[in-house]
Amino acid sequence: MNKKRKRRRRRGALKRKGHLHLTSSGAKINGMRSRKQTQMQNSKKSQTFWGQNGRTLVQRRRSLMKRSIKLKKKLIYRLLGRRSAENEAMKLLEEEQKQKTAMELLEQYLQFKQEAQKDKKKSKKERDPLKPKQPTPAFFLYSTERRAALIAQNKSVMEVAKIAGEEWKSMTENQRGPYEEMAKKNKEKYLQEMEVYKQKKDEEALNLKMEDEEKLKIQKHEALQMLKKKEKTENIIKKTKENRQKKKKQKENADPNKPKKPASSFLLFSKEARKNLLEERPGINNSTLNALISVKWKELSEQEKQIWNDKAAGAMEAHKKELEEYNKKCAAAMDHKPQQ
Repeated sequence: MNKKRKRRRRRGALKRKGHLHLTSSGAKINGMRSRKQTQMQNSKKSQTFWGQNGRTLVQRRRSLMKRSIKLKKKLIYRLLGRRSAENEAMKLLEEEQKQKTAMELLEQYLQFKQEAQKDKKKSKKERDPLKPKQPTPAFFLYSTERRAALIAQNKSVMEVAKIAGEEWKSMTENQRGPYEEMAKKNKEKYLQEMEVYKQKKDEEALNLKMEDEEKLKIQKHEALQMLKKKEKTENIIKKTKENRQKKKKQKENADPNKPKKPASSFLLFSKEARKNLLEERPGINNSTLNALISVKWKELSEQEKQIWNDKAAGAMEAHKKELEEYNKKCAAAMDHKPQQ
């Protein structure tokens, strides 16, 4: 009995677990159930695994996003702070520049004012003393006449002017007559003097103009002369360059068989004197050597110079004969050349 019970219990346990091997149909059903159960278990396990990992990944992503947002915010705030600081600095700089420009303008204005005042003072001081003074009007003639009497009465300058003005207003035409006539005469005199003064000034201006024109003419003439000199020098330089080039070409194209020109009397003397001086003073400079040769040539007497002149003349005669022979040979060669 005990053995049977044990078997039943085992079968029940196996049935529960799904590992019991039954007969054909029962075994198939049991296998299907067991497979489904295993699949379900595996899916549950995978769901639990991926669910846990997915949550962690999402959480990580969220945390990373939050961090990146925070960093971006910080950067934006910094940039905004910098920009605001830069803007403030630029504003301050603009204000300083405006203040500087304002101060510079003020200084310039003050300088201009000072210079204008100086110019005014100078103009006042530098007035032409020969220019006739303007005539005083009738009222001023009367006031100058009355001033002495009113000042004697201890009246101030303002009071004197006021009293004189009131008296002038109350005066009749007959009373004003003599002062107005005097003022008229003074004006006529002033106009005559001004005409004479203007004529003198016009003459002076004409003279100055003439002088300036003469100076200009002289300057132009000098400038033209300078230009001509420059052109002359340029032409001379040009000609010398051309002559040098011609001489070079002539030397290059010269016939080596053509007899060379003989040395002059001075050159013949200088050759001999050079040899003697180099023997006497070894290591002498070329410039000092040439100077000594020229001095010795000057020190020679006419008879001594004649010796060298005769030598040069003999060399010249020999050169002429050689040239004649050379020219004859050239002409003969030209005659024998076949014509093209």
